[in-house]
Amino acid sequence: MASALASREDLSHAQAVALVSRVEESAGRLAYEHKLTAADIDPAAQPYAALALLHEGVGDPERARRLAADPVVERREQLAACSGLPFDVAETLAVDTDVRVVAELALWTAPEVAVRLAGHPHAEVRRAVAANEATPPAVLAALLTGEGLPPAERCLVCDREETPYVHDPECPRLDCDLLPGASCDGSHESTIHGIREAALRNRATPAEAVVGFAHHTSPLLRGELAVRPDLPSEVYERLAADHHPGVRADLAENPAIEDALIRMLAADRGHDVQRRLAHNPHLPLDVLTGLAATTKFGPTLLPRIAAASPVEIEELAASPHAAVRMLLAQRHDLPPEIRDALAIDPDAKVVKSIAAHPGLSEAQLRAMVDRHGVRVIARVATNPDASPALLEGLTRHEPPVRKAFREVARHRHTSAPALLACLTDRQARPIAAGHPSLPPQVIAELLTDTEWQVVEAAAANPSLALATMAELVP
Repeated sequence: MASALASREDLSHAQAVALVSRVEESAGRLAYEHKLTAADIDPAAQPYAALALLHEGVGDPERARRLAADPVVERREQLAACSGLPFDVAETLAVDTDVRVVAELALWTAPEVAVRLAGHPHAEVRRAVAANEATPPAVLAALLTGEGLPPAERCLVCDREETPYVHDPECPRLDCDLLPGASCDGSHESTIHGIREAALRNRATPAEAVVGFAHHTSPLLRGELAVRPDLPSEVYERLAADHHPGVRADLAENPAIEDALIRMLAADRGHDVQRRLAHNPHLPLDVLTGLAATTKFGPTLLPRIAAASPVEIEELAASPHAAVRMLLAQRHDLPPEIRDALAIDPDAKVVKSIAAHPGLSEAQLRAMVDRHGVRVIARVATNPDASPALLEGLTRHEPPVRKAFREVARHRHTSAPALLACLTDRQARPIAAGHPSLPPQVIAELLTDTEWQVVEAAAANPSLALATMAELVP
């Protein structure tokens, strides 16, 4: 309830102060919505509220200094995640006795503190420094190779277990938070791998420092390299020939690869390579049309289709391949003449894709249902211009289409008779219970439903009678 109240736009300042005094956990949302000031909070009595304000850049630096010495580790850890901390507070947190606090600071801190923490004896802190986008490039390069840095002395694995140790991915201990497969033989190998992974993912790491990882034995590291947009073409060529299909799939979606590599990857039958390539925004249309004939993309608007010019749209609409026309139909900003042509396409997959397009008339939508029946009904039900009469008719279709009931139940134009029909479907029932067009008497009856989701939706229905609400409140 406190969370819902904190999110209300009409909450006054006085109400916000009253709310946080009763439920301190609501401070995060209230601070984010700028409904609290530093003067509203007593940091001694409401430390988490004070932290929430510091996260939003509101609060007295002296409060940060007091929290840096707080005996509760979780509070110091939350403080370490705040940006813009006074330098002396960051210095205090950097030498905290709990590595979780120092690692959290390393993830968010300013460059000068990140430089210091890059040589921290604990490998977990170094991993956080490697992920920090404010870390200077030269330091990130050093973290990749270890050159110029003293060897790490500890990691989370050897902190807790006698080495050599490999954490069982199926570990039965409920209090264990080590990552699956975490290992240490004295060299902290799994955390060192994590440091390299974070540094490769960090766009501030200079390209010249990462290119050597194209030959690394870990496909995870090569995959991180494959998505970077700043590498020489010869590195991309090496990755395009990688023996691991996951690396090639990561590369396929990279907008920085050149036309020749795109065409090479278009012929790659490795797992997910062609599907990921279809999401490359620089994919030539002729390559995309070729992929459409052999690859399933699902109901998604591909970047290259979204960026197609008016001339290209006409070419795609005239394609002899239904799969290509289906991809174009995912656009909801098509010229009316193109939209209308696709609405009468002979292929049901194309019609299904265009059915949700705004601007289609009721006659066009009914014609789709008449021609293609159950194959398009659920999509027709999502059309924003579908009329109450059409939606009601979709619920009476024989044979019934269960997915259509769910779409009708959430449609803004749905009438009471259609909603009553939707209540007969188990999955559509909780959706229909929350629709404001449902009669108040029916809503009241649903408050005693055997399914709690239905009861909750009915209780939140804005058409629930005020008198019924009053009866429910003690």
